[in-house]
Amino acid sequence: MSPVIRSTNANRLSDAPPVSHASFGIGDIVRHRIFAFRGVIFDIDPVFANSEEWYQSIPAEIRPAKDQPFYHLLAENSENSYVAYVSQQNLLADNEEGPVSHPAISGMFEKFDGGRYPLKPVHRH
Repeated sequence: MSPVIRSTNANRLSDAPPVSHASFGIGDIVRHRIFAFRGVIFDIDPVFANSEEWYQSIPAEIRPAKDQPFYHLLAENSENSYVAYVSQQNLLADNEEGPVSHPAISGMFEKFDGGRYPLKPVHRH
């Protein structure tokens, strides 16, 4: 008679964060709900995946919940281009409908197609 093997997956699943659904996709152009910047999404975390120090640096009155998608953006404002990490609750679809001028876009994306940036085939998986 062989020994009974019990899976511990149930215990690990209960520790998993709740499932969240991304409202935006890679290549979408978005703008921040509060701050004056817009950008192109290049990566998505299903829940918060940055440092606790970074999270605590956000003022408590505008600190987002961790259990939602967070987006990595090639961002720009009127003065600079940079990389931003933004919660879903703080993003809106961009209505400007124009390209973003971040210098890293050409390395990751195809030419702006009038509504979004298609990911270059080398970066798809």
